Formats: sequence, C-alpha cells, structure tokens
Amino acid sequence: MAPKASLPPGRPLGTDAHVPSPSGVDGTDATAVSEAWAEVAYGYDTKYDYGPHDAVLRSARWFTASKAAAERSYHPASGAGAEWNTWAGHRAWITVDVTADDDADGPADTSVLAYRALFVEGTAHGRDGWTGTGPRANVYLKLTRAGGGRPWHVAEVMTVEAADPPSSPSASPSST
Repeated sequence: MAPKASLPPGRPLGTDAHVPSPSGVDGTDATAVSEAWAEVAYGYDTKYDYGPHDAVLRSARWFTASKAAAERSYHPASGAGAEWNTWAGHRAWITVDVTADDDADGPADTSVLAYRALFVEGTAHGRDGWTGTGPRANVYLKLTRAGGGRPWHVAEVMTVEAADPPSSPSASPSST
C-alpha cells in the first residue's frame, strides 16, 4: 500500500481573508486562552485554507512548544471531506460562537494545570451570499503553564464532533 501525499498548507492570507485574530487576550486566564484558541482554530476561510488544519496552525500561538511542533509536523493525508467541499464551493468563511461548558465536572485548576470544556458552533458565510451550518463540536482542552501568573498554553485537545440533528420526517399523506 503506497502512502498518500499530504495536502499542501493553505495559501498566504490576502486582505479579503475572513479569519479571526483576537487581540488583548489575557494569557493568565485559562478560559480566555481556551476561547481565543477555539475561535481561531475553527475560523476557516476556504478561499485560503486547504482544510481545517490550516486554521489550527494559525492558533499555534496558544499551544505549548511541543504541541505547536506536533501540529506543524502533522500533514493531513486526505481531503477535508464533503462538508468542507460544500463550504469551498461557496468560497465560504466560518464564524464561530464559543461557549464555555462549565458543568463543574472537571478537575479543579491548579497553579500550573487547567482543563476547559467548550462548545463550538459555526456558521458558514459564502462569498456568493450563501449561509450554512459550520463546524459544531465539543472541545476539551488541557492547559499548562510554567507557574502562577505565567501565561497558559494549550497542551492537549480532544474534539468530539457534534452529531447532525436528524432531518425532519417528510410529511406523509393522512389516511382516512
């Protein structure tokens, strides 16, 4: 079996790129870092990105050094899938709403370790006026830092894609 050729990285962003670039993020606030990371990591622009991984690479400023190196060395071996192809057909960009999922089930923060659970819900905006559903996922992050008062960095990410809701049953004729 021959290995697959990996996809090239995305194109350099032009002035018309629609990608988030949060500023003023408080690096000492684990929740703020988590939410900024998710906004960027899911903020795709299919005019410039070949796949979702290009946005993940843009979010690397919030990774630990080892996580950033691992993501930079990762090369997707296949296309991004049917959903991406739909977005790309409309040259769409994605905006996301990020909601903290604080159900108090996670471990308590320590001075150097924090966990965050987020729900990401995206909307695709086509350059042709089309609007559609973007990515939806539950995202679980492990953050670390060198010591109290130092900036938090994303060390691990686990993503569970949200299931698509079932389509409405078609109306059936009533029997009389």
